[in-house]
Amino acid sequence: MRSAGLIDGSGKWSGGQTHFVQTGDITDLGPDSKKINDHLDKLARQAKKKGGYVHMLIGNHETMNVIGDLRYVHEGEFEAFATRNSARLQAMQWERQVQWMRANVPEFEQMDLDAYRLQWEQKVPLGWVEHRGAWSLDGKYGQWVKNNQVAVQINDSIFLHGGISAKYCKFSLQSLTEQVIAARDNFDPAVTTIVDDPLGPVWYRGLALEKEEDIFSQTLDNILDRYGASRIVVGHTPTGGVVWPRFDQRVIVNDTGIAKYYGAHKGVLEITAEGLIAIYGDQRITIPAENSGRVDYLRAVIEADSNNAQLKQRLADM
Repeated sequence: MRSAGLIDGSGKWSGGQTHFVQTGDITDLGPDSKKINDHLDKLARQAKKKGGYVHMLIGNHETMNVIGDLRYVHEGEFEAFATRNSARLQAMQWERQVQWMRANVPEFEQMDLDAYRLQWEQKVPLGWVEHRGAWSLDGKYGQWVKNNQVAVQINDSIFLHGGISAKYCKFSLQSLTEQVIAARDNFDPAVTTIVDDPLGPVWYRGLALEKEEDIFSQTLDNILDRYGASRIVVGHTPTGGVVWPRFDQRVIVNDTGIAKYYGAHKGVLEITAEGLIAIYGDQRITIPAENSGRVDYLRAVIEADSNNAQLKQRLADM
C-alpha cells in the first residue's frame, strides 16, 4: 500500500480520494490477520474523511470463519486472541464438551477423558474461545463481514474474490452480497448454498483458470455486457507473483500470493484513466491490453523479481 501511495510511513491513509479494493481472504494465511483486519478497518474510517474509500470484500475464508469451518485457520490466529482469561475460558469450554459427550456419546463412561482432553486441546487451544466469539454472527468480525460486500463495481471494473459464473450472473452484485449474508446467517452444512458452491462468487475459479481460446470467452462477454463492465478483477487463485491479465485484459487475476505460504509476493493493480499499471515495489509496469503482449510483460515482471522460479516457469511454458 505504501508503494501505491495509499498509506504513509506510519500506516495512515494518504491515498486522498482513491478507491482501494481488498478482494478478500485476509484470514487463515498467517498469524497476523487480526492485526490486518483492524488496520484496514481504521484505514476505512480515515479514507472516508479524505473522500477516499476502502472496500474490504468477502472471500471464502471470511465466510468459512463465520460458519465455523476452521480447516485452514493458522494456529497463530488463535494465539492472537489469547488473554489472561483464556485458560479459564478453555476450561469452561471443556466442561461444555464433557456435558455434551455425557448426553450424546454411548461409550462415554469407558472413555479416557485425560487422553481425550490432550487431543481436544490441540483443536481448542488457548484463544480458540475468543476467536470463535469474535467471528460469530454477533461478534466483531462476524459483523465486519456482514457490513462488507461480495462484489463492487467502480466505473467499468467489477471486483470480487472468486468470480462471477454463468450460474450466478443473472443476479445483481447487491443480490450476491445479500444471498451470501443470508446463507451465512442460516448455514446448514448438509445443504450446498452460495457460500460453499464451487460456482458461487466467493469460490469460483473459472475466470482465473478457464481456457482463453474456447467458448468461455463468449460467456465472459455476456457476463460483462450484463453488468455494463469492461473487466472483472478477482483474487482467490494465486498467480505466483504477477498481476495477471487474461482474455485481453477483460479479467485481471490479482492474487499475487502475498502470504508467506504462497511465497510472500507483493504486487498491486492500479487502474488509472490512462490504463492499467502493476506495481511491484518501486517498479511500475504497464499491463498489456492484449494477450499478445503478455510475454514481454512477464519478462519485465521477472526482471523486477529475478528470484521468482514460478514466473520463470510460467514464461518457459508460454
